[in-house]
Amino acid sequence: MSGHEYERLPDPGPGLRLHLNENTAGCSERVLAAMRAVSRLDAAFYPDYARLHRAVAGYYGVDADAVLVTNGLDEGIHAASFAWLQCSDAGAAREAVIVEPAFDMYAACADAAGGRIVQVMPRAEFEFPTEETLAAITPATRLVFLTHPNNPTGRPVPLEALDAIAGRLPGEALVFVDEAYADFARGTFLGELARWPNLLVGRTFAKAHGLAAVRAGAVIGAPGTIARLRRVVPPYSVNVFAMAGMLAAIDDREYLDWYRAQVEASRQAVYAACRRLGVHCWPSEANFVLMRLGDRSRDVVAGMARRGVFVRDRSREPGCAGCVRLSAGVVAHTAKALAALEEALCDVR
Repeated sequence: MSGHEYERLPDPGPGLRLHLNENTAGCSERVLAAMRAVSRLDAAFYPDYARLHRAVAGYYGVDADAVLVTNGLDEGIHAASFAWLQCSDAGAAREAVIVEPAFDMYAACADAAGGRIVQVMPRAEFEFPTEETLAAITPATRLVFLTHPNNPTGRPVPLEALDAIAGRLPGEALVFVDEAYADFARGTFLGELARWPNLLVGRTFAKAHGLAAVRAGAVIGAPGTIARLRRVVPPYSVNVFAMAGMLAAIDDREYLDWYRAQVEASRQAVYAACRRLGVHCWPSEANFVLMRLGDRSRDVVAGMARRGVFVRDRSREPGCAGCVRLSAGVVAHTAKALAALEEALCDVR
């Protein structure tokens, strides 16, 4: 039995949750009102996704047949793994290339689908390992997982790296770009879909829109790729409350703009605090910042938890020894977290 499994963290209890990159402001009031408006009959009937597909396609600037809504982005990762990696032929192993550090769902789903996992280790300072990724691609490669921007580093994937990888893939292979944090980044690869039919982009409403518990995501790609995924995804996997929430979130651009501005201000506050405290961190294009605390990381995380602020020790991730990730969302929450960080650092000095 393989050891690849998603690490489900226990509920830390009362306090400020900055360990899972959630939107601690919650969803918008318009989203909440839309979900509350779901009627008894809406809940009783199987949903029709036509309107939702049109709205999501318009939001991302693509045709409706290029979109599949999913039960969170996780379902898109799961579906791509089974659609591209499952093989009934004995000895015909299919490989999934994972550029580390990476979301552990990639390995968990690839392993469950019977794929062989090929890891690409990070470079110093998390410079994207283009040459190493190209070297990992073989005739057996069927999936390459990239995260743009990366979690937990917050670093983007360069366009030239995507072009090189997509151009190197054999036959039916697919490059899956997880853009869970693209709402906070300077760019997206959605505009590259016309050039690369072997590109699939995953998006979520969990982070910027505050719908993590509702499970609302989408994958966007060439119509043929989407058709292949539909064979794997259950016909009614997105529930009616998620539909209502997604439609309202798409229309509420004011809330999205407000939260993006909060994230940008919070990132700047974290950078400034790290400079003042002598802590190394990396510039991020996501709603979190990764900082290196070295041997102090575990004690600092514990010290912040005692002060009611929960952050994530990422030391076990490749290249991340001594690193802690802090979600940077609502400015007031970031201020509280930075005060707890400074106090915890003082405790261990």
